[in-house]
Amino acid sequence: MQPSGTTSLFVGAVAIFLGAAVHAQSADPIKIGVIAEVQSIAGAATPGGAQIAADEINAKGGVLGRKIEIVTYDNKSSSADSIRAFQRAVSEDKVSAVIASYISEVVLALEPWAARLKMPMITPGAASNEITKAIHNDYDKNKYTFHGFLTSAAQAQIVCDAAKELLVDQLKFKTAAIMSEDAAWTKPLDVGYEACLPKVGITVVDHIRFSPDTTDFTPIFNNIEGKKPDAIVTGISHVGVQPTVQWKNQQVPIAMFGISAQALSPTFWNDTNGAADGVPSLAVATPDVAVTPKTKPFAAAFKAKYGTPPAYTGYTAYDDVYIIAEAIKRAGSTDPDKMVAEMERTKFEGTIGNIEFYGRNDEFTHGIKAGPGYVSGLVFQWQNAKQVTVWPPKIAEGKLEYPKFVKLSQ
Repeated sequence: MQPSGTTSLFVGAVAIFLGAAVHAQSADPIKIGVIAEVQSIAGAATPGGAQIAADEINAKGGVLGRKIEIVTYDNKSSSADSIRAFQRAVSEDKVSAVIASYISEVVLALEPWAARLKMPMITPGAASNEITKAIHNDYDKNKYTFHGFLTSAAQAQIVCDAAKELLVDQLKFKTAAIMSEDAAWTKPLDVGYEACLPKVGITVVDHIRFSPDTTDFTPIFNNIEGKKPDAIVTGISHVGVQPTVQWKNQQVPIAMFGISAQALSPTFWNDTNGAADGVPSLAVATPDVAVTPKTKPFAAAFKAKYGTPPAYTGYTAYDDVYIIAEAIKRAGSTDPDKMVAEMERTKFEGTIGNIEFYGRNDEFTHGIKAGPGYVSGLVFQWQNAKQVTVWPPKIAEGKLEYPKFVKLSQ
């Protein structure tokens, strides 16, 4: 039976409508959610770094003919707010992946939701070994989470490697006190410190863990001074300004070393009114050092767009968007399981090094590979309002120098 002329017109119209709908759907942007501590020193750069990557990708035609759209959520440094943002990102905003938080407690709270909602998630800055441990222990459930930053264990080892060259070999230091905030990421960090510092020639004479809510570090510094260590090896992120200002104002005669995540922010010098002078920290990148050929161009683009160089989460969020976009391109789809499979095959030269992920049978499943040839880190020190890279020697801009009030020999 042949359709009538009217029916033919109707069928044709429906076909055109459906074709247009399919075309419109295929041209919809690929949304990437960014859940970040936008009011904090360390988290403010996360959405900015992600946006620059999206802009670059979109300028080259996007992915699978679709634009990348960054959707940002301020989690107010709260796990509960992060979970609500994650649920909204998936159910309402229909994102295809999430870049989430530099706070380990937040990422650990989100990890079960990534599993439940089958949503690929990568952290640009959390460090706790527990994140990768959960993936390793129950891969099929937790495979949707990726660890886009150095684990605490990796950071501890890099700090010790740097301490061997800078503190032991150059300054002849023999002792140190560990001073870390009580947080999820510092538990494995401190275990790493206690194991590797003695191996490089540094005896641990004291180990202090303090509440991140601490405002007066005077008693802590007084206690440490009583043990007369050559250095204070830190593991601090949620704090940073206060202990730095008090270290300077009280003329604590002990060299700082280790990790001070807030010091990675380009505003840290002004935040501390210059008390940061002489404060070193482990980092993955700094604006003026070519960790890879992509590091300096990205830092310059970030500064041009936002008026200041990026904090560390800017570099990693930038890399993460590219990792996600390339996985979608290789998969030919935003299907989460196909994306995960392709993210596992990542071989990407980012701003912080060559990025690959450990496999399901490795101890740190879905963590980024650390060490020479991968992400190996660097140590910078604040000197005269500038972040000066002092280690490793092949990319160092200067030498480790402490203020005069610091006693360099016992």
